[in-house]
Amino acid sequence: MKPFITLAAALCFLCSAINAQKSKDIPVFGKVDKSELQIKECDFDKNAEAMILFDVGESVCRVNQYNLFQQTDHHRRIKILTDKGLDNANIHIKYRSDRNSKPISRISAQTYNLDAAGNIVISKVEKSVIYDKKINKHYSEITFTFPQVKAGSVIEYQYTDEAAELGDWYFQHGIPAKLSRFSTDFSPEIEVHSIPYCVLPLDAKKEEKSNSELHMYTMTNVPALRDEAYISSDNDYMQRLETRISAFTPPGQLRKSLVYTWPQIIKALMEDEDFGMQLKKNIPRTSDLDEMLKKISSPYDKMVTIHNYVRKNMQWNGYDNIWASDGVKSAWKDKKGTAGEINLILVNLLKDAGLSAHPVLVSTRDNGRVNTGLADETQFNKVMAYVKIGEKTYTLDATEKYTPAKLIPLDVVATEGMVIEKVDTYEWGWQVLYDQAKQFNNTVIIQAEIDKDGLMKGEASVASGDYARIGRMPKLKEGKDKFTEAYFTSQNAGAKVDSLVFENEETDSLPLIQKFQFTQPTSASGEYRYFSANLFSGLEKNPFVADNRFSDVFFGANQRYNIVGSFTIPEGYVFDELPKPVRMIMPDTGIVFTRLLGVNENTLSVRYTLDFKKPIYTVEEYPEFKEFYKKLFGLLSEQYVIKKKAS
Repeated sequence: MKPFITLAAALCFLCSAINAQKSKDIPVFGKVDKSELQIKECDFDKNAEAMILFDVGESVCRVNQYNLFQQTDHHRRIKILTDKGLDNANIHIKYRSDRNSKPISRISAQTYNLDAAGNIVISKVEKSVIYDKKINKHYSEITFTFPQVKAGSVIEYQYTDEAAELGDWYFQHGIPAKLSRFSTDFSPEIEVHSIPYCVLPLDAKKEEKSNSELHMYTMTNVPALRDEAYISSDNDYMQRLETRISAFTPPGQLRKSLVYTWPQIIKALMEDEDFGMQLKKNIPRTSDLDEMLKKISSPYDKMVTIHNYVRKNMQWNGYDNIWASDGVKSAWKDKKGTAGEINLILVNLLKDAGLSAHPVLVSTRDNGRVNTGLADETQFNKVMAYVKIGEKTYTLDATEKYTPAKLIPLDVVATEGMVIEKVDTYEWGWQVLYDQAKQFNNTVIIQAEIDKDGLMKGEASVASGDYARIGRMPKLKEGKDKFTEAYFTSQNAGAKVDSLVFENEETDSLPLIQKFQFTQPTSASGEYRYFSANLFSGLEKNPFVADNRFSDVFFGANQRYNIVGSFTIPEGYVFDELPKPVRMIMPDTGIVFTRLLGVNENTLSVRYTLDFKKPIYTVEEYPEFKEFYKKLFGLLSEQYVIKKKAS
């Protein structure tokens, strides 16, 4: 009976400690001032569609003779400013649910509006519409939506998290935050490490209490981290605090470390029924796959055949994870599963065919970078297949329908993956998933004539290879109209496209060829007409115009753009002074732009080449990078001028 009494006492102590810790400058739940409902805009971010009025997390942790007891209270209040901000009323709280506990509790949520008389009207989120959904064996998610939300509403929610470990606290989000605060109140027997990843001002305070130490971290007027062009992951660049409990010392006992090593993590994974044990399962090959493989002797062709077979025959249910919770045999039978199930099936089939195939644990771009110095399997959100053939390696994801075996999936390219070499002896190693030879490749060939009315008519061919092809395939599946708008007409004002045809649509190892007829009006000023040769390239608009940037510029792969054009002007017209050939190189030689041109009678021939020789530019390089881009797009948009011959 003693452990129960000790546990109850510890929980009571936790509750009293949290209540004593409450920030005095934060309103209690339900106490909303009418002035908050009258806010029209964020005073430090005028374009915000919503703003966080305050976001507070207060964590208390104590030790008894048996274990740690931890509780974190979360309290957030949001102002909806415009209709575009309504999505902030859809709440998702993900938590770990594989430890025979229910860490999320005491959820309260409600919406506040003003009625016609100026009174505050409260609409509560009923318990019946708060859903607890299991994602997989290890994680679940609580979801709910606020009622009666509109532009002008204030929404508020709070909950208690009794999880055994601390996560990262994010001061910054996709909308601005007036105030964000995280505090820890831990007894001296607990060893805690808090590391801020912040470039904005962070107010950190420390207070010694009678039986604990209080640390409070506050950030105010935090701007939104909006979708910056070519960002790798929002999570990597948001202002945040990483807090970890490294050890604790129970009364009268030795220090207990909570820091694990990668060998310990790998051993546990390989002995886990939902991961390592699944790699030992015998996946029965189907008769049609057997027939295909009988005719193939090349290891590379075997790999491609198996990869394509699994991609074609397995349906991904949309969940990224490393686990095969329902088992690979069950998923193979049902032809449907999680990323973990499908890619572990792929590894098994590749190994069964005699190939050197291994699971590789990865973190996709949306999930953020892996900290290789922190042994924690929760950093990985996907498993893929890693295949060695001779001196070459291949990274395969059978949930990705458009990426051929020769290319590393774009959502993990230029990241580090953990390859588990041997199932039984737990040998492993880090591998950089990058192949400099594979790039984003787009070539545009245009042949056009300009008539006496100034209308350009012609035909174009666009070849999108490697990663450029992958990027276009999802839009192609939506239909020709959406594809045309996305890539040809939306960035070329006045352009009309017809007779669009595709080549190599079903052969993912070849460039996607797009051929079409087009018309494009030229511009006029007095007796002059002018036009651009930069058409249908995807380089019509400069995405890097912001003076400041939080994130690195991450292209993922090297890039090459080619524009080759032939433009014939009408009889009776001549070219005015032409732009000069030019070659422009970034100081670090990472980007090279070349423009060549020539005129033969009434036909202009041009060739633009743009080469990116590295996939990433850091925040520190951004000012120089931005200036280069400004000059680059000045050259790309430079006009060719024609005028009537003098009579």
